[in-house]
Amino acid sequence: MTFPPLPRRPLLLGATAAAASAAALPPRAVRAQGGATPAWPTRPVRIVVAFGTGGGTDITTRLLAPKLSEILGQPVVVENRPGGGGTIGADYVAKQPPNGETFLLATLSNMAIALALYPRLPYDPQRDLVGIAPTVFVPIGLAVSGKLGVRDLAEFIALLKANPDRYSYGSAGSGTTGHIASTAFLSRIGARAEHVPYRNPGQTYLALTQGEIAFTSDIPSLLAPFHREGTARILFVATDERSPHVPEVPTAREAGLGDYKAYSWYGVYAPAGTPQHIVERFAAAIDQALGDPAISRRLEEMGTPGMRGWTPQRFAEFLKSEIDLWVPLTRASGARAD
Repeated sequence: MTFPPLPRRPLLLGATAAAASAAALPPRAVRAQGGATPAWPTRPVRIVVAFGTGGGTDITTRLLAPKLSEILGQPVVVENRPGGGGTIGADYVAKQPPNGETFLLATLSNMAIALALYPRLPYDPQRDLVGIAPTVFVPIGLAVSGKLGVRDLAEFIALLKANPDRYSYGSAGSGTTGHIASTAFLSRIGARAEHVPYRNPGQTYLALTQGEIAFTSDIPSLLAPFHREGTARILFVATDERSPHVPEVPTAREAGLGDYKAYSWYGVYAPAGTPQHIVERFAAAIDQALGDPAISRRLEEMGTPGMRGWTPQRFAEFLKSEIDLWVPLTRASGARAD
């Protein structure tokens, strides 16, 4: 299976003048431009993370929340509702009143990939949710348990092929990007392994380091501590360039996987029907928060650069293109929801 080329950094990071200008305006100034536009928010704002604690989605949202509270003038509360590869949290938010009080932190997995995995998905990502803004771009790498004793990708592939169905791989849930990336990797090399879904990334990392699973696919920066201590080994990063967090680790192409790539992204959504002035105000606030030097620096350190300068309309168009791309790729991989 061949993954698409990664979006180029200018696409992800290049802010338009209009978006930058809107993000710089304080709440009162934004409202003044619209004349009779209702004030928002007047109550605390809740962002539902559709995945467990300890992973990239949770860390990123909790990093942004204090700055968003400062910008919006109301508390921004983060709530985790994991399960079903992010579909449980997404369905929950899709059914909330469109009053600007509840939002969703979603990813590629529950906004696009899920359409290919679940024959009866209880929500339609494009009909039941409205895009506010993306937050970060997420590269993916593959790490094996240190207990396997393999030194490189060639040794790992030989081990898998010599022992069909003996080994397993973990992810933070069926349908997550890590699940699909690992399935696509197995398809690429012509090997088999059992999928073990966990409720959150922390459980996956523990299983990996203890040798309960053979490998997992996840963000290189989150896997790096285990790589350095030797409890896991990152065999490659599925991007065009090496990760600054593990510069000694080859890219997938350098490791011999050709054009294999895997990535994800995070973004904020609201229930369909949310008033446009709320959508635009929150989009501007997210862009402003991503532009904060301390937050931007931390995101770069995490290896998940901020996606600035996106209008809600552009974000909606991007989701459609991702659905068109990933649904057939996921079906072709043979992945299924466990």
